[in-house]
Order: sequence, then structure tokens, then C-alpha cells
Amino acid sequence: MPQYSYKAKNLQGDEIAGSLEALNEKQLARNLRGQGYFLISASGPSDQENNDKKKEGKLEHKFKATFLDIFLNVSLTEKLFFTRNLEVMIKSGVSLVKSFEILAQQARSKKFKQVLRDISERINKGESLSQAIGSYPKIFSLLFQETIRVGEETGRLSEALQTLYKQMEKEHSLKSKIKSAMIYPIMVLVVAFGIGIFLMIFAVPKIQASFVEMGIQLPLTTKIILGVAGFLSKNWIIFLLSLFIFIFLFSIFARSGKGGKLKSTLWLHLPIISKLTRQTNSALTLRTLSSLLQAGVPIVRSLIIASGSLTNFYFRKALEDSAQRVEKGEKLSKSLTSHQDILSPMVVQMIEVGEETGETPNVLEKLADFLEEEAGASTERLSAIMEPLLIMCVGGAVGFFAVSMMQPMFSIMEGVK
Repeated sequence: MPQYSYKAKNLQGDEIAGSLEALNEKQLARNLRGQGYFLISASGPSDQENNDKKKEGKLEHKFKATFLDIFLNVSLTEKLFFTRNLEVMIKSGVSLVKSFEILAQQARSKKFKQVLRDISERINKGESLSQAIGSYPKIFSLLFQETIRVGEETGRLSEALQTLYKQMEKEHSLKSKIKSAMIYPIMVLVVAFGIGIFLMIFAVPKIQASFVEMGIQLPLTTKIILGVAGFLSKNWIIFLLSLFIFIFLFSIFARSGKGGKLKSTLWLHLPIISKLTRQTNSALTLRTLSSLLQAGVPIVRSLIIASGSLTNFYFRKALEDSAQRVEKGEKLSKSLTSHQDILSPMVVQMIEVGEETGETPNVLEKLADFLEEEAGASTERLSAIMEPLLIMCVGGAVGFFAVSMMQPMFSIMEGVK
């Protein structure tokens, strides 16, 4: 049996390090639990070889990036159905190669069909499932890869897929609630903006011509609207092109390091959505950690993977910091105490309870369920608040436009009297 070097700790926080023989990390974790310790991290004799292979794979991907890899985008819904169907097929005794061939035929996306066929070929040539899906990191996240790898090593691949399915289902449900709540406000803003641009380009110049013919003295607000309309009617192509360029550059900036940090700061401090941002990111963090720990991934590795699955800069930083501190022997709850500006004290306290009882994965899962329900309720409240605010803003803009355009008319009528 291979020899594993490990770090582990007990419920009192005492840490030990040493080496033991075990078939895999899962058995190592089981043996240590029998002694009253929980595995923190482990490394086996094949780790260096695997690291070398990963480095070679990364270099190979740099030089073999294809057009498909650049524009590949598979929806969470499609990956959700894929995971569920693969679990059912494996439980039914269908081979992996045959399973992926069937799933490739069922996939809606042509890109995903090609990916699944390629994975089937790779498995047929001798690659493991985790290695094959690792060739497509833009589709299968590190969380997905690591859970599958542990499932293969422990012989519990169907259980690993079931864990992934539950995690993805909860994530999909939470994101769907947020998107549904945002559709109405976004549609109202887009339609209002479109109508405003249309009026400025086509309607206002005709009204302006009438004002010029009558020689009316125009108020300041009317002059401002006519000035904007005159510019747009003469330069509408330039305006639309500039708008698209701005949106494109802004999206690139938002994905950059500085842009992502700025966006994360705004989301955490804006009065209306800051609470929802904290609840959503906390729920995703806890759900991911729970799935990884239930799959048997060591806690330090779980924290690193969970940090990579988050989009908020400050939540990622908190998990990276916790991973370093846990590796040095701190409890997870203690390492998160210094980040209670983004994680609520209740979350930290419940994690501490989980550590004391040895039920950390289950506590994390229950916490994630609770926070997802809270996020759903916050989303509904946010939607209820935004609707009247949008009506007021759109109504104010329409009122300003109407008064500015009608005021010269009232001046003419008063002159006639």
C-alpha cells in the first residue's frame, strides 16, 4: 500500500503530523477518525508525478487552445441534467464510454456534444474520468473535477455524482430566483431607454422645427432636450457605436483584477443589495465546502477549491486566508473569525458547533439551506422595493420630458389670450 504523509487534528485543536499506509486518502481519513483525528491535508508518493502531469497538461493546453475552447459556454441547466443522467447510467451498470456516447446524443448544445464525444474517446484510450473532464476546465469546474477524482479513488463515483447534482441543483435554484427577480426591472429600463432614444432621434427634431417656425422663446429645460436630440439625430451611428464600445470595454474591466475588486466592493456596500450579496456568496461558499467535505476532500484543499468557485473578491480572499491558517493548525471557525465583516457571526458560531460535534459537513449543508432560503426571501423583497422605485424614476423622466415639450405651447396659448 502507498505511504501517505499527513496533517490531522482532534476536536481539541491539537495537531499531529506523520505518515501512514493506506489505499487512498479516504481510507487514510477513516483510519485517523478511528483515532479521534480529522485529516487536514495529505500527500502520497504519486503527488509529484501528478503535479508534473498537470504542469505538462497546462503547457499543452496553452499551445493547443482551439476556437472551441475560447468560446465554449455550457449552461448550468445542461450540466445539471448531464450529471443526473450520468449518475443514473452508472448506477444501472452502463460503462463510462457507452454512457458518454448516449449523453452526447442527448446534449442540446453542439459544442457540448463534441466535448462529451471527446471525453468518451479519452476514457476509451485509458484516461480516468477525472483526467478526461480535466481537459475542459471551462465546463467542468475544479469542484467537479475534485469530487469526481475522490469518487473514483473510493469506488463511490455514483455517490460523488449525486453530491454534485445536489450542489448544482441548489446553486441553479438560487441563481434562478435572483435572475427572475431582476428580469422585470432590467426590461423596464431597457424599454424606457429605447423609447427615449427613439423619441430623441425621430420625434423631437420635428417638434423643434415647429418651435423654430413660430419663433418661440424656449425655457432652459426645453433647450437641453432639443440640444441632446439634435446631437443624437445627427450622430446616432456614432452614439450607438460608442455605446457598444463602452459596454464591451466595461465588461472587460469588470472581469479584470481591479474591476472585479471594485465591483465586489460596490456589491458589498450598496444599501439595497449588500445583504443579498452576503447571503448569496455565503450560501455558495458553505454549499461548496459541504459537498467537498462529504466527498472526502481534505479541508485545506476544499477551501482552496471553494475560493476558486466564487466571483466576489473578498469572499475568495477570506477562504484563501482561512486555507493558509487551517494548514498551520487553526480551526476553520477561528480562521473565519477575522472575516465577520462579510460572514455573519452566526455562520462562524455554527461552524464551531460542527467542529465540536464532528458534523461539520452536515452543519455546513444545513447552514447553506437556511441562507439560500434567506437569499430567496431577500430577492423577493428587493424586487418589491425596486418596482415602485422604477415607476417613480420612469414617471419622473416622462414628466420632465412632457413638461419641457409642453411649456412652450402653454406660452403660446397665454400670448393668444
